[in-house]
Amino acid sequence: MIDMISNQLAILGHPHRISVFRMLMRRYPDTVPAGEVADELGIKPSTLSNYLNALQRSGLVTQERSGTSLRYSVNMKNVQHMLGFLLNDCCRGRPDICMPSEQGKGAMTDRKFNVLFICVGNSARSIFAETLLRDISGDRFNVYSAGTRSFSELNPIAVQVLEDKGHDTSALRSKSISEFSGPGAPDLDFVFTVCNKAANEECPAWDGQPISGHWGMNDPVTATGTEAEKSLAFQNAYGALKRRIEAFTSLPVESLDRIALQSAVDDIGRTPVEETQ
Repeated sequence: MIDMISNQLAILGHPHRISVFRMLMRRYPDTVPAGEVADELGIKPSTLSNYLNALQRSGLVTQERSGTSLRYSVNMKNVQHMLGFLLNDCCRGRPDICMPSEQGKGAMTDRKFNVLFICVGNSARSIFAETLLRDISGDRFNVYSAGTRSFSELNPIAVQVLEDKGHDTSALRSKSISEFSGPGAPDLDFVFTVCNKAANEECPAWDGQPISGHWGMNDPVTATGTEAEKSLAFQNAYGALKRRIEAFTSLPVESLDRIALQSAVDDIGRTPVEETQ
């Protein structure tokens, strides 16, 4: 077992291989096309193939074929096994001395949970998610959304969809992620990316290690065709997020431990994005 763990750590010791691994971790539970990984990280396809092959041989990454495309994802069971060895063996069962302390962070049951939704522009999908969770959950969560882009504006079609669905949009505004990573920012309990590009990007290392999830879906802002077809794309995004947020709000968050919560969040991310009929 030590030989296997040593090999995995050696594979991750290469700066480019660990960059690939980190991107796949940010996109988990998605499977990601090799071409997208190459484009996002600026790695030549032939070189990336070598990195992915090494990660596969180590057991940290799996490959599947979809048509003519090869898609990759993290082998979470093996990753957990590697990390468990580090914490339980190398740290002698003392994760408290090997991991950042969370002392001073209030118990989950003693306060409202802080939730942040992230996409690139904070103009449609993350705005949908923010509004839906706030309206569906009642008083359980403090809900925020932000974009990785330094400046954006609310998409007028997205705002119209929300208003047509009976949501109050008067307080909505587009925000930068920098508002949630500096002094005075709220301590986050959950951070969700709702677009692939935002998940691919390097986001801040959040204080307090919030539970994170990737609920990616197509950007309705980029939809083409007739006005009806463009409107349908926004309706689809709204509907897909509504289903996922309804599943999230049904979780007994107060009574689940961190591992169970993370597993439930990942399962919600695997929910198919069905089109509105």
